[in-house]
Amino acid sequence: MPLIESIYSRIPVVGAILLKRRNKIRNAPKPETFGQHVWAWIKTLVWAISVVTIINGLALASFTVPTGSMERTVMAGDFLFVNKFIYGPSTPQIIPFINMPLPYYKLPPIMPPEQGDVIVFVFPGNREETKAPRFEYYLKRCVAVAGDTLEIRQGRIYVNKSEFALPKHGQFLQMTPEERTLMHENDKFVTFPPGKGFTRDDYGPIRIPKDGDVITLTEANFDEWAVFIAREGHSVNAMRRTVDGQAISSYTVERDYVFGMGDNRDNSLDSRFWGFIPEEDVVGTPMVVYWSWPVEDPQTGKSLSLFQRLGAIRWSRFGTIIR
Repeated sequence: MPLIESIYSRIPVVGAILLKRRNKIRNAPKPETFGQHVWAWIKTLVWAISVVTIINGLALASFTVPTGSMERTVMAGDFLFVNKFIYGPSTPQIIPFINMPLPYYKLPPIMPPEQGDVIVFVFPGNREETKAPRFEYYLKRCVAVAGDTLEIRQGRIYVNKSEFALPKHGQFLQMTPEERTLMHENDKFVTFPPGKGFTRDDYGPIRIPKDGDVITLTEANFDEWAVFIAREGHSVNAMRRTVDGQAISSYTVERDYVFGMGDNRDNSLDSRFWGFIPEEDVVGTPMVVYWSWPVEDPQTGKSLSLFQRLGAIRWSRFGTIIR
């Protein structure tokens, strides 16, 4: 019997400890090579991104408010937690950090968006665009849902002939009558649908499309609906007035839609300018502000540096509930 094992056998407790340590030293892994270290780091990073992506698709997401279209309800520079479960969890829509869109499947919602809800949705594109040039989330207030008839008269919203009151933190910009008249003249060329001549303060009446609605198409109104029909996945030739190569006199709507507007009514590009929002593209509703700082100088409009933002953190916004 080797001497060391003989000593171990005579002093059982000490022997057990020393044997355990000797075996640990023998079995200790060899130091990682540089390649192994890099591979372990990559696997950890991929795992972390996968977990965040899944959670982001199914239940909870973080959203940064980029513009002031919803001020004072939410502020540019607010960071929000968004409840995605309520309107239907989905497989991941984007890869976090690089914002790359993914094909996704959305489960049925617990409840659909309702009038008055603040909603986060996939931007459908500008008025003349069948698809947005890049994947972006927007934040607006749902003021009307599928099947509703919307009308705006002198800035006041009426849905199914009942007034939808300005939200608690809603606002209009202070303008002279001349400035507002000029704004309206410009609006006539950029509001949705093309050719209607609506303005942000005098809009409609217009029906929010509902699955199964039949739209009568004529030579006079074809351009109004061309982009809408193309967004539903059809090939539209506006010059020849054809849909999927066929001349048609009516079109049956295939999805439900909602109408979104900013609470900062005069400083919001919304459904008045680029059209209806597919209900299936509404991904969630914001719940609470968890961080807030200004993103630009209010006087000059220039972006603030990191140090300037840190010096202007809006502590009072932390924990603000969004309604």
